[in-house]
Amino acid sequence: MLKNWICRGSSAVPSVLTFWLLVQFAPFLMAQAASTGVLRGSVTDTSGRAVADAVVTAANINTQQAQKVTIGADGAYRFELPPGNYRVNFEAPGFKPIEIPSVTVGGSEATVLDGKLEVDQEVKGNPASIQQDNLPNAPSSSSTAPSLSDLGISPEQTQGNAREQALLDKRTHMLKIHQRMGLITTIPLIATVAISFNAGGKNTSSASRDLHAALGGLTGDLYGITAYYAIRAPRVPGTKKRGPIKFHEAMAWIHGPGMILTPILGIMAFDQKNKGEKVHGIASAHNPVAIVTAGAFGAALLSVSVKF
Repeated sequence: MLKNWICRGSSAVPSVLTFWLLVQFAPFLMAQAASTGVLRGSVTDTSGRAVADAVVTAANINTQQAQKVTIGADGAYRFELPPGNYRVNFEAPGFKPIEIPSVTVGGSEATVLDGKLEVDQEVKGNPASIQQDNLPNAPSSSSTAPSLSDLGISPEQTQGNAREQALLDKRTHMLKIHQRMGLITTIPLIATVAISFNAGGKNTSSASRDLHAALGGLTGDLYGITAYYAIRAPRVPGTKKRGPIKFHEAMAWIHGPGMILTPILGIMAFDQKNKGEKVHGIASAHNPVAIVTAGAFGAALLSVSVKF
């Protein structure tokens, strides 16, 4: 709606520059945001045999968001993860668990990490054939494999884990879209700031003001979509925010209100200029507010794009 208010009175707004900027830069920025690293490898025992049913967990050190995968008979696993540092755990029944404190996953090539598990000394014989009398509530028939209920795991617990994983997957998907839209929003934002220097009082032509208003409206629309995916992304219970993520959200408290206040002040300044008046009153705060808003938005973007 703000875009419609800003652009009222403009009969022919030059929009070719806007679409040219989007076409030129959007694919590059989206490719940067969409980069996904690959973490893969295999899990074997000390003799080199694949360990089936092993569980590999990769947890992002900064966000504490984790993904799990259960390995099949071939012993291989694969994760598709956002680039960053991860803590990786290998676990399997009858074996000692292994934790790798830090593994860097990049977006250019796959990171290979193999896990070699040692047999737990407390388990005798082949860990794949643990005697059923060592299991709680084990069935009396040796031909029947134990179920989750035989192991003391209730159906409610397994459903809860599935729900949490689905919640995590949805949050990850929405935040990826949020990141991509944030990068795309920087295109009209930078163009709006650049055009603003020719839309001031010394310029008697309304063409620059019309283009500035159109780019500002486009920036507001894209920012609204970006904010929607961040706000609507479901929260994962038990996760703690730290470092760059906390700074990113702190900047949102600055550029969020600024993105609302800037176009309102812009409407007032736009009307005053079209009437031949000098920008006065609260409308004169349009430029300072816009600069602070753009700076906070850029800082928020860099906080999750550059490691520090």
